[in-house]
Amino acid sequence: MTVEINCDMGESFGLYKFGDDEKLMPFITQANIACGFHGSDPNHMRRTVELAKKYDVAAGAHFSLPDLPGFGRREMKIDREEMANIIIYQIGALKGFLDQAGVELSHLKPHGALYGMAARMEHIAHAVADAALIYDVPVFGLAGTLHEEIYGERGVEFHAEFFADLDYDDEGGLIITREHEAVDPAAAGRRAAEAARDGKVMSVNGIPLKVRAETICIHSDTPNAVDVAAAVKQALGELEAA
Repeated sequence: MTVEINCDMGESFGLYKFGDDEKLMPFITQANIACGFHGSDPNHMRRTVELAKKYDVAAGAHFSLPDLPGFGRREMKIDREEMANIIIYQIGALKGFLDQAGVELSHLKPHGALYGMAARMEHIAHAVADAALIYDVPVFGLAGTLHEEIYGERGVEFHAEFFADLDYDDEGGLIITREHEAVDPAAAGRRAAEAARDGKVMSVNGIPLKVRAETICIHSDTPNAVDVAAAVKQALGELEAA
């Protein structure tokens, strides 16, 4: 069993610092690099790409709604064409730094509110697919939602994602908060292993949910993200060795 570990990162901008990207790199296999609309800027994008190359971590584009003040965690009303253009613009910005470093674009992942919108709004999921087809790389998303349904219909490769440091509601949706609080690393590791091995997780109210975990996400802005990432990597390593 091989399960990837991904991290939303490169989200600092200007003088504002979010997360410790370099300390996280040894514990992950995939970096979702912010593209400037919820976090990051040209200097931080280039630096994060260089870190991914240094640690041999796959580099993907983590694109967002245009909402820097809200960190991309507030919903907006945007039509399909405009949303696709916003996504393509962000991927193009990151792609310049990837090309400069000689690093391939590995994957795509919507951020925050956009991730949730694409899971349940057809026109937003289609906008993501419109952009993904240009670059011919996989898109991360929630299994059993429009992520999987529409990306599959459009011929976009889909990778089912599980979140080690976020709670799920009773319907299987993510509970996306404006700010992430610290989580128990050992509990996050157990959740990740259970999701990968058994395909299940408990909702915030104790209801068992079916999930798929081809790649497991850690958020760099979780206060103890490095400890969480280390615990998840250890738990998955023990699972693979069993």
